[in-house]
Amino acid sequence: MSNMLISNIEIIPGRKVSQHFGLVMGSTVRAKHAGKDIMAGLKNIFGGELGGYTELLSEARQEATDRMTEQAKAIGANAVINVRYSTSSITAGASEILAYGTAVFLEEK
Repeated sequence: MSNMLISNIEIIPGRKVSQHFGLVMGSTVRAKHAGKDIMAGLKNIFGGELGGYTELLSEARQEATDRMTEQAKAIGANAVINVRYSTSSITAGASEILAYGTAVFLEEK
């Protein structure tokens, strides 16, 4: 079971859910980097994308997704459907990224 299907929709066209395992989730808490903060401050003055933060959040989303996927695999699922992401501030300079969805077993076509 190396391939885990991850989807943000509730049903997968052409596939039948044969087993429902329930909620699975993964999260990570990331802190800002002082060097990236300085560059972000300059970007705030002149405008533009905060590339360092974009990269940080992308890595955090991937880590949270990987943790959610591992939890789903551990209980026998081959898919996670209705996946959502949530972000919250933990403390000044640190945020949590949470990935969550419904672990299911999908029958083959």
